[in-house]
Amino acid sequence: MSAEISNSQFHTGRLPNGAKSRNRPKLMLMGQRRSGKSSISGVVFQKMPPSETLYLETTTRPEESSAHSFMDFQIAELPGHVNYFTPDFNQANIFAEIGAVIWVIDAQDQYLDALNQLIDTITYLAQTWPAINVEVFVHKVDGLSEEYKNDTFRDIRQRILDELSDLGYDNAPVSFYQTSIYDHSVFESISKVIQKLLPQLPTLESLLNSLCSTCRIQKAYLFDIITKIYIASDTSPQDTNSYEICSDFIDVVVDIGELYGWARPQQGEKTEFNNHACESMVTMEKKGQNYLYLREMNRYLALVCIMGDDNPMEKKVLIDYNVGVFQEALAKVFGW
Repeated sequence: MSAEISNSQFHTGRLPNGAKSRNRPKLMLMGQRRSGKSSISGVVFQKMPPSETLYLETTTRPEESSAHSFMDFQIAELPGHVNYFTPDFNQANIFAEIGAVIWVIDAQDQYLDALNQLIDTITYLAQTWPAINVEVFVHKVDGLSEEYKNDTFRDIRQRILDELSDLGYDNAPVSFYQTSIYDHSVFESISKVIQKLLPQLPTLESLLNSLCSTCRIQKAYLFDIITKIYIASDTSPQDTNSYEICSDFIDVVVDIGELYGWARPQQGEKTEFNNHACESMVTMEKKGQNYLYLREMNRYLALVCIMGDDNPMEKKVLIDYNVGVFQEALAKVFGW
């Protein structure tokens, strides 16, 4: 892996929120009142417990907040009772810097009016701001039975696609997700939304594929530790269970780190014993996977891997070496 990486040419463009850029990835949450926009923002980006979202007040005016992590996201939220496509609003001020619009639909409520508003939004953006991705979150599915949840999701998706096709928008950039703040689905969906805004994604996936092949890793994720959003994974088939296990593993490591951790040095600094990164390996024999491996890349990013059937302790030196090479490659990709 080392020879392969050292001879590679990397995409060295910086993230929109990199140290040498003032721009930051910006998400816009839209949807009808009480659909769950504020709850999603609070749980994912502000670490709010899902139970506390019950006490959030209805959004009555446009709001913006930031999530300070490896990627300093900007999250804007528009109240659902206002029509933003009238002459009273300057649409350029609202949508000019948006990377993705997340339209939240309450799956437990009547959603026909929401679909009509969504269609109007998609057609407007397709004409005026075609680079903006539209991500539809069919939200609050935790309160529905499995069969009804899937039927509702298919109905919403089909109605939107049929209407767009009738209007001549057969290839509109629209994606659909089933989400809930009470499980990992909203984090996984936000992860996929964010990945579309990363120009470095193909390079990151290639690096993770090389690491998995060299060290016989079943699945590898590159997580933002603070938000539990994964910014990349290898391209092998993915299942929700593997993401949930790795996400929960990060929670455990973060909690232990707050009790027994140390102040991380700045990027490029070395400590006396070179222990500038947290590392953990656990056995998960009752969960169907044998080992989980975590290694901090810096104070914001962590590599989390589901290992293969072999005992990784027998090849720990090989794994550590290749993960170190992967870490050096990340530094080149992001210009650390």
